[in-house]
Amino acid sequence: MVSRYVIELIARRIAGDIVWSDNVGSAMRKWREIFGASQTDVAKIMGISPSVVSDYEKGRRTPGVKFIKRFVEALIKVDNERGWVVCKELIKSLNLNPEVIIDIRELDKPMNLDTFVTLVKGCLLTSTHSQKIIYGYTVLDSIATIQSLSGNEFWQIMGLTTERALIFTKVTTGRSPMIAVRVAPVKPAAVVLHGPKKVDPLAIILAEKEKIPLILSLASDVNELVNSLRTYARVKIIV
Repeated sequence: MVSRYVIELIARRIAGDIVWSDNVGSAMRKWREIFGASQTDVAKIMGISPSVVSDYEKGRRTPGVKFIKRFVEALIKVDNERGWVVCKELIKSLNLNPEVIIDIRELDKPMNLDTFVTLVKGCLLTSTHSQKIIYGYTVLDSIATIQSLSGNEFWQIMGLTTERALIFTKVTTGRSPMIAVRVAPVKPAAVVLHGPKKVDPLAIILAEKEKIPLILSLASDVNELVNSLRTYARVKIIV
């Protein structure tokens, strides 16, 4: 099983490679062949004729963004049906760490701190930082994060912007996540703790020193937390 966030990240990078290419048709063909999919395989999933796929790959037609998205989704679906053979290899080449990240998202529309606190069913533990704007979020397994990520690897969880919230799940007191944030080379816009019944006062002190809003999420479980954020982001699951 490959996590949703990994699938979507791979899909976005493939789509970006195609769009950024000087020869979009050739890039489409390259990725289709990497996934070992025939034009017929892709066309069947997309609900079009194989000749249409051929026309795009040969440059006789120019695909729009929506077509490229559907094309990449078709490749992902083919790989899903074959046991994620290609995606698992891409995870290695992209240096992703699926054990650490539960979900990661860049937001099409940024949100203010109050809205974010509401979405995560949170309680703000530090003095109010009303001007904070959230442009993305990363949901983390706190135990795996602290045990496996070095300072340099911390960049992996920051996505495209540091103006994001780091959401630590499986938290006991919150001390370890805040110490990790304190010594990290880059700082998030906000930190959320999910799991503790009582937050260690040191975690709050460190958050205040770093001027980072610290939020305690009261969501019943991680799925509720992720689904609430995804509803705001209006994300389509590609599987």
